[in-house]
Amino acid sequence: MKKLLLTLLGISLVFAFSLGATACNVGTPDKTIVVGASSTPHAEILEAIREDLRNEGFELDIRIYDDYVLPNKSLEDGDLDANYFQHTPYLDDFNAKNGTHIVSAGKIHYEPFGVYGKNVTKADFETTKTGRTIFIPGDGSNCTRALFVLADNGYLTLKDGVSASDTLSDKDIADNKGNTVILVEASNIPAQLNNSSDGTIAVINGNYALEAGLKISDALAVENASGEAAQLYANIVAVKQGNENSAKTKALLKVLKTKKVYDFITEHYNGAVSPSFTL
Repeated sequence: MKKLLLTLLGISLVFAFSLGATACNVGTPDKTIVVGASSTPHAEILEAIREDLRNEGFELDIRIYDDYVLPNKSLEDGDLDANYFQHTPYLDDFNAKNGTHIVSAGKIHYEPFGVYGKNVTKADFETTKTGRTIFIPGDGSNCTRALFVLADNGYLTLKDGVSASDTLSDKDIADNKGNTVILVEASNIPAQLNNSSDGTIAVINGNYALEAGLKISDALAVENASGEAAQLYANIVAVKQGNENSAKTKALLKVLKTKKVYDFITEHYNGAVSPSFTL
């Protein structure tokens, strides 16, 4: 009888422990915010808010992506609670092409495009505007930005009627002025430029320029950061449609849109990244 009671007590304790562990595991995901991000500057900015998010009752799980496609697919599939790597024109184009249901939850920062060269001085860039090989991002909205940067600097002209809010391609070039414009996957442009011949130039996304160790102060030209471009191409926190007002989304935006983050961006990136929110 004594052995039977001990056996039953042991089973009860194991069962109780199992229930407790299960309840604990079920609750954990609700207190963890999983965010997909590019490594620079997005993951760095997120890392700066880890403790602040913990004070709001959430742990932060940052998943690093090195492209612009998978973090949206992962968000659509429910593997992420949010992502932070893109601007709204890119997102709109992605949704239209892929049938996804992702929306902006808020603007965080802006990364001006820079033009960089292989052994090209600023004086040479400003005087020799023909006969160059030029690498630009191949995806719609980033391609648009790059083409306008080149047009603003006299390297090509665009067809009449196009605007910065359109999705352009190399087919929208009216006159390449003797230059060869090559569309490349955005993440590969720094390596392509590094392996190119002297005189080649490239228009590079801010995050990939930072990852490659390129300084905005060394750029041959920089996208105009004032006015329409800075708002249109602000990098956003994106979520699955319907989650814009979830507790996780609200907490994430609350700790991102603070003076601490504003100062972090301003002090760490020296103009290569600028806050898109006001205090």
